[in-house]
This record gives sequence, C-alpha cells and structure tokens, in this order.
Amino acid sequence: MKRIIATGDDFGLALPVNEAIEEAHLKGILTTASLMVGAKFSGDAAERARNHPTLKVGLHLTLVEGTSVLPPQRIPDLADATGALPTHLARAGFKFFFYPGIRRQIEAEIRAQFDAFHKTGLVLDHVNAHNHMHLHPTVLRLILKVGREYGLKAVRLPNEPPLRSWLAARTSPAPRFGSWIFLFPWMHLMKAMMRRANVRHNDFLFGMNDSGAMTLDLVLRMVRHLPDGVTELCFHPAARRCEEIDSTMSRYLHEDELRTLTSEAPAQTLRNKGFRTIAFGDL
Repeated sequence: MKRIIATGDDFGLALPVNEAIEEAHLKGILTTASLMVGAKFSGDAAERARNHPTLKVGLHLTLVEGTSVLPPQRIPDLADATGALPTHLARAGFKFFFYPGIRRQIEAEIRAQFDAFHKTGLVLDHVNAHNHMHLHPTVLRLILKVGREYGLKAVRLPNEPPLRSWLAARTSPAPRFGSWIFLFPWMHLMKAMMRRANVRHNDFLFGMNDSGAMTLDLVLRMVRHLPDGVTELCFHPAARRCEEIDSTMSRYLHEDELRTLTSEAPAQTLRNKGFRTIAFGDL
C-alpha cells in the first residue's frame, strides 16, 4: 500500500507561512504541519490549526537556527544572551555530543517546547526537528525520553532514497548518494531507538535534498518514482516573501511550493496511482 504524508514545515515562523499552510490544506494536498513553538507567529499558527481540526500538527523542535523558548540565562551553553540558538550545525552537533553539561540544558529546552505545544490544546501528531537535528542520537534520545510524557507516537525518519530522488530531480547524483551514505548509520540507529520506544515513523522522505525547491514538475516526477510504504513529502510554502523567511531561506521557492501544493495535478496523479493521503497519527 502506498500512503502519502504531505507536511508543511516552519508553521509559525511568519504570517505568510501560516497563510500558505492553511491554504495548502484547505485547497490542496497538505495533510500535516510542523509547528515552531518558539517562533514569533506560533500563536497565530496554533489558532489557524484549531480552526481547521483536519490539519494535523506536530512539533517542529528547534535547537538550531531559531529562538529558544526558555529564558537564555537558563540555557547559557545553548542560546546566546538574546535567546538565539546556534547557526553552525556541525559545531552544534559536536557540542551536543561531547559536552555532557549542555545535555541538561537541551533536555530542559526540549521539555519547554513540548510543554508549549501542549498548551496550544492541539493533539500532537508527530515530532521532527529543524534542520533534521533529531538525526543526532543525543537529541533523539531526549526527544523520546521527554516525548513519552506528552503522548509522542510518531517521529519523522529523514530517509530519502538516493536513486529515486535522483531520477526525479535530474541533477548531479553525487550529493544525493553521498548524503545518504553519510546518514545511513544514523538512520539505522534512529530506527532502532524508535522501535525500542514504540514510536512509529514514515518509511521515506522526499524534499530533503530539494528543500525549498519542491516545484510542480519535480513533485510530479517524484510521485512517479515513489516506493511502496509511507512516504512523507516535505514542503516549505509561503504566500509571499518576508523578512522572517528571507533571513535564513533567501533561496527557497516558497511561493512555487504553495502553487505545487494547491495545484490539481499532484492530487490527481496521487489518486490515479492509488495513493492514500494520511497524517502521522494514521500510522
């Protein structure tokens, strides 16, 4: 059986993102959204989701390239004095793994983000992390530990099959295969950790190598190459450009992604090929 989860990430980052996710769900194929609870417009996002209960919402846990939920003085090794989280991903990952003292602060921030999500009144559909930082075993272990207290049932598995991804994208294969080889042991560890925690996950993810560039032609080619099982398509739509998204994603084709999600062509193609659209909570 082939099932599709179409997710909009960065829900709450900016009003144009919130507007796009709402529109993509009401008029298109979007089934889920991932909420950044520490972002400026998270309250607006949560209100839109409460108004549309068929849109399933998860936690987009943010430990890099964002703002902390906790006051920065409580997590001085994780956030700077303004609450800004690290922007250098490799350096942050190294620090998370080798500095035992920071782990207590990471756990406290993770707990604060789960708690902030809980206070929205929304049902927790899934958890993933900004920039896929939940691939980090320290981060994932803490997500599973804290998430157990908040009813965590599903986590995104960032597993993009390189051959099928390359066939759809028609670009150089080296980055896709290289990334998959590098991430393979971490994904294997992820699956083992989630299995022990009785947490479900998708089988495949498309949109990782083409983040911010999920155009209509690309998505239609992806659909032709999707494997059996549960595939998540990850999008970053926005209704228009704005300061909040341009600061970190200036090259993303946000408006093109919204047009992809609301076009009739992907929905019709999925129906013709016998796909069923679901959310993580349906696993």
